[in-house]
Amino acid sequence: MSRLIQIRNFGQRVWLDNLSRQLVAEQLSNLVAEDGIAGVTSNPAIFYNAIAKDGRYQGDLARLKTENLSAEQRYEALVIPDIQAACDLMRTQYDATAKADGYVSFEVSPFLANDEAGTLVAARRLWQAVDRPNLMIKVPATAAGTAAFEQLIAEGLNVNITLMFSPRHVETIFDAYLRGLQRRVQQGLPVDHIKAVASVFMSRVDTLIDKKLDAIGSADALALRGKAAVAFARTAYHDYQTLFHGARFAELKAAGARPQCLLWASTGTKNAAYSDVLYIEELIGDETVNTAPDATLDAFRDHGQAAATLGQGLPQAEQTVAALAALGIDLNEVGEQLQQEGLKLFDDAFEKLLALTA
Repeated sequence: MSRLIQIRNFGQRVWLDNLSRQLVAEQLSNLVAEDGIAGVTSNPAIFYNAIAKDGRYQGDLARLKTENLSAEQRYEALVIPDIQAACDLMRTQYDATAKADGYVSFEVSPFLANDEAGTLVAARRLWQAVDRPNLMIKVPATAAGTAAFEQLIAEGLNVNITLMFSPRHVETIFDAYLRGLQRRVQQGLPVDHIKAVASVFMSRVDTLIDKKLDAIGSADALALRGKAAVAFARTAYHDYQTLFHGARFAELKAAGARPQCLLWASTGTKNAAYSDVLYIEELIGDETVNTAPDATLDAFRDHGQAAATLGQGLPQAEQTVAALAALGIDLNEVGEQLQQEGLKLFDDAFEKLLALTA
């Protein structure tokens, strides 16, 4: 049995952070069958690599360049069929699990990160264009994105809210999710079909905080290197359990609403001194998702160990967060910096992508 599929025994689902025509045509079915892959995430950087390297796109791209379309329209015309094909392939899981698994994420333009109205227009348009119930619209957790997220939940769409890096981001997004659901319930509309995930980025947290710890240079500071992201994740998971298995969510749960699962993203280890499966092995917990790139999945398939780790060590995680704060490192401040850096990276990737299709 695949080491990856064993993660299911502990209530977590593994998604693949990659998508291309080649993947859908040649690999995705096997990944589902052999490794238990339960979803797919995509982003502009992933599609840039796909279009640049997968020859299957070139004929369609040449044809689209003869048509009076914008670069973004050409991009969407190229990749929406891939999103649809992936959704269709994952549909069996979606149906068999009563809409719990089998989702494919598709991101709105990163250029709309601070444009609530534009995000809503784009999200609705992409939702209609893909026309699959197991699609997830991907929206960033900026102030504008959070407001759009609440509205999209109120409209009954599935949403993957991304670029989350801090406890404040988690709290803000969970609150927006509950408000969106409450608005639907108050209107007498169903909520049992809605699926949302909160994508919390891991490796970038450690990368930035490690730099700060190195700059401090004390023994206490250096002892905390590589521990911040997992500590943050464990405290966030505790908050998730308290909220979604407590009194505040009870009425929505009775109406059929699902919890907004935490999704661990950016799980490829960036520091070679750390385990290449760090952000999988240490983050396995019930009702969570881990989306990982191929290389990280390959590493876990080779030597990863599946165990229920996420719910362990909460006191130590809280001590780590407190120790960081005592050194002047505030996770919420770090999160704001990382979100701004992430937005810039997403913008740059989208610009490169549109240059391909211009």
